[in-house]
Amino acid sequence: MKTADQILVKQINKMIVLNTIYRKCPISRADIAKVTGLNKSTVSALVDELFMEELVLETGIGESQGGRKPVNLSINKDVGHIIGIDLGVNYILSVMTNFAGDIVWEKRVDLQATQKFPVQRIADLEDLIQETIMHAPQSVRGIMGIGIGVPGIVNYEQGLILSAPNLAWENIALREIIKERFGIPVFIDNEANAGAIGEKWFGAGKKADNLLYVSAGTGVGAGIIINNELYRGFKGLAGEIGHMTLALDGIPCSCGNTGCWEEYSSEKALFRFMKEHIKGETLTIFDVLERAAGGDELARAAFRYVGKYLGVGVANLINAFNPQLVIIGNTLPLAGDILMDELRREAAMRCFSSRHFNVRILSSQLNMHACAMGAATLVISRMYALPVS
Repeated sequence: MKTADQILVKQINKMIVLNTIYRKCPISRADIAKVTGLNKSTVSALVDELFMEELVLETGIGESQGGRKPVNLSINKDVGHIIGIDLGVNYILSVMTNFAGDIVWEKRVDLQATQKFPVQRIADLEDLIQETIMHAPQSVRGIMGIGIGVPGIVNYEQGLILSAPNLAWENIALREIIKERFGIPVFIDNEANAGAIGEKWFGAGKKADNLLYVSAGTGVGAGIIINNELYRGFKGLAGEIGHMTLALDGIPCSCGNTGCWEEYSSEKALFRFMKEHIKGETLTIFDVLERAAGGDELARAAFRYVGKYLGVGVANLINAFNPQLVIIGNTLPLAGDILMDELRREAAMRCFSSRHFNVRILSSQLNMHACAMGAATLVISRMYALPVS
């Protein structure tokens, strides 16, 4: 009879094999043994189980190293599908990926800023999830899970939205609501954490062990990757950098404090700058982006203003965390060099470590898909990651 420890070790080894196939495919059984250090008979038995579960496929013959030609293995991309949701303040974006993380369907629904009431917003979310499910191709496992990124403080373990000031949400048990409606595993995290995971798995952060993802949109937050792991902090609330105090007696923030960084470095700051010069005109972020791209000097000045303040905060984060890489995501970096040049200039001027080495500061490679792809990865990574004892 197998003990609990033996079962756990086998499960860990199985996930190691699956992860190796995902990262290195196409790869043979012999090469899996070399990469992982597991013996060949163990690898062969575990691969047989993965075949039975239809998670891997044989995908051709490899090059001979002197004996019989090896059979290569790859992930079965079409075994099932995953839904990733970016629950924004003014929109909801849904992506459906296959098991390898390739997007097979997506839809964005734009919402009015006033549509914040939890009942109404959750109904919108459920409608979009239902539509996504209806577009899922036939597969063995169907929809394997739903991941949701939310702009607020999230209890990841419980799937509970503790506070989302920009949505005016408090204590919303979102995971239970969505799980009860669809009967599918649900994982919920802060949108900046999701963005960091998305960039680490699929974007600009693939080769960085230590990175910061700064989400600069309606609000400002950070996802922190340390030694290839998402850093959540003691109670899972790390990364609420938008609420660092930048000015003691500054602009009132929706969180109840004053002088928060996001009041100077987010879309709110951008619109405030624009309204000081344009009266009676309602603009969206995409309106301002279009104007800036067309050479409108006021719009360009607004992005430079916000970029300057973003650079101040990024310098503080670099001084605190000493990352290899900082990735700026969400809507504001869509302005390109107008914002990013100002941000980099200010960060370099204020960053202590810049005297010794330069930290790369990049725009998100996934752009507006970072959070949704990271949310999908909350599900995918559970399949590839090692179980916790």
